[in-house]
Amino acid sequence: MSDYYKPKKKWGLFDPKSKQPFTVSRSGIDLFIQCPRCFYLDKRIGVARPPGYPFSLNSAVDKLLKKEFDVHRAAGTPHPFMASYGIDAVPYQHPDLDAWRDSLRRGIQYLHEPTNLLIRGGVDDVWVDPEGELIIADYKATAKSSEVNLDAAWQDGYKRQMEIYQWLFRKNGFKVSPVGYFVYCNGNADAKAFDAKLEFDIKLLPYRGDDSWIEPVIIKMKKCLMADAVPASETTCDYCAYYGARKEMEPEKKSVVRKTAPKKESSAELF
Repeated sequence: MSDYYKPKKKWGLFDPKSKQPFTVSRSGIDLFIQCPRCFYLDKRIGVARPPGYPFSLNSAVDKLLKKEFDVHRAAGTPHPFMASYGIDAVPYQHPDLDAWRDSLRRGIQYLHEPTNLLIRGGVDDVWVDPEGELIIADYKATAKSSEVNLDAAWQDGYKRQMEIYQWLFRKNGFKVSPVGYFVYCNGNADAKAFDAKLEFDIKLLPYRGDDSWIEPVIIKMKKCLMADAVPASETTCDYCAYYGARKEMEPEKKSVVRKTAPKKESSAELF
């Protein structure tokens, strides 16, 4: 077992008898949508899916973009990307911005009182237009030969991510634009040489969110967590499919009859 993955955890588990709010992150909501069984095993039993290794290059792009937008945030000026796309806004200044960006420990939070679930998520950036309406921005990095878009089925998770952020800010009393932006950075692999640098084509992809699905899903999540039985496997879950196939192919355990070794005679018994 590697140090990177701990298959059994004893902290952060849901206790149906506890009166304390239980925290569910944006990624936790997405896990529930993907597979309620995996969600239950993680949050109630303490057996999480093996995680993918972190994408350090993507993290570096995120960090550099934040630094770049923060320069314009301090100056109160729009980033050139925003101006080139006709977006009348500037990076938003707020004392809680660092907390909102802290996806591991803080993020922007909202207690859903009917379920006592504390929902949170860490945003990449927030912009504001002249009317004071907030615009949620999310950074993405990839490297593909075709134009970047939001058309692939696996990118539905990106869209849900944007909608959860928009919902969280609305629940915290902010006026939020229904249109958010993905700052999509596409690494250029067609350059003549590497020259110790990677160039990116950057596009701003607008997305009009709809958060009407979120509260019904939160209620279903709570019902799932309160259940005494593990939910059935999701047919589209690769992790459950792997577990099922492995279990099917493993040979049945057979009882092993241990032979009793003959009793050794002591020297006293020989005479």
